[in-house]
Amino acid sequence: MKSISSGLADHIAGDVTSLATCWRIARRDGVVLGFTTHDRALVIDNVTYRAASGFSPSAIAASNAFSVDNLDVAGALSSSAITEVDLRDGWFDFAKIEIFQVNWEDLTQGKLDLVSGRLGEVSITDHRFTAEIRGLAQSLQQPVGEVYSPECRADLGDRRCKIDLAGFTLTGLVTAATSNRAFTDTDRSETDGWFDYGLLTWNTGANAGLSVEVKSFAGGVFTLFDAMPAAIDAGDRYSVHAGCDKRFATCKTKFANVLNFRGEPFVPGPDSMLDYPGIG
Repeated sequence: MKSISSGLADHIAGDVTSLATCWRIARRDGVVLGFTTHDRALVIDNVTYRAASGFSPSAIAASNAFSVDNLDVAGALSSSAITEVDLRDGWFDFAKIEIFQVNWEDLTQGKLDLVSGRLGEVSITDHRFTAEIRGLAQSLQQPVGEVYSPECRADLGDRRCKIDLAGFTLTGLVTAATSNRAFTDTDRSETDGWFDYGLLTWNTGANAGLSVEVKSFAGGVFTLFDAMPAAIDAGDRYSVHAGCDKRFATCKTKFANVLNFRGEPFVPGPDSMLDYPGIG
């Protein structure tokens, strides 16, 4: 049950209303943006909600069951706050979003919360974008527990792994680029595979601030898992840390971190049940 002020409830029950829908988007980098269907900007809780008539939400439906409440928001890429480049670069991925209504004639009446959640899949077509909004129940569909596995379940450098990434992080300079997914740094002397599955962050260039996982490294050539949204140019600077394939041998020989290995490499697998004497 939604709770609203008595003043806003009386206004909604009236014959004529002056309601405006507002969107509050909080990106993972801390940037907060506000938009409203009203024809002028509104200031609510110290956030300026820009007039954005191009936004068009799908029907909002919610239930008291544990099913995920999803809806879409479409809009034109006309606002300087939301650009096609930022969307393709992933700055809005998994951003928190709140949608609510207010009486624009009397903002002191408070808000009527409609839905909140995170942005999901974003598609761009003909200078318009459509963003999927996933409700709070989406988190209930994610696995909470863990199962045993031969590979490590920690991520390199996290609180369970405990490796200090500073000692395994290097900086470099692009010598030449063959595509948005591959480039060469002739100054690299590390062994082949050293940076496989490591995280590379661009410090300068058109992709500055973006991070991407390394698919493979050999002979000074980096191949990335995902193509960068902008071209990689010679002279672009980057930082990258060594990668981990989550195997016990790698943890032991490459990182000397066996005590924090979060896997069970010696637990027999399902194939051991079929391993009978005399069966080859």
